[in-house]
Amino acid sequence: MISKLKTGKTVVGLKQTKKAAAQSQAEMVWIAEDADPALTAAVERVCQEHQVPVEWVPTMKELGSACGISVGASAAALLRF
Repeated sequence: MISKLKTGKTVVGLKQTKKAAAQSQAEMVWIAEDADPALTAAVERVCQEHQVPVEWVPTMKELGSACGISVGASAAALLRF
């Protein structure tokens, strides 16, 4: 499923992912397991409220790589449109 991040329109980062989920623009969200839980909890909560599926990725490095960036990412979302 993480391969969808390379082919679809995405947003990367906690703020943008949270915003996309809150505005019902996110089809799916990925969160890195090694990211700070105090920061990712808000994204997870918004996803639950808006019924956006969440998939966990083992590391920020892996998520960043899947998004096509050279740094780690805490969260990313595949957009609906």
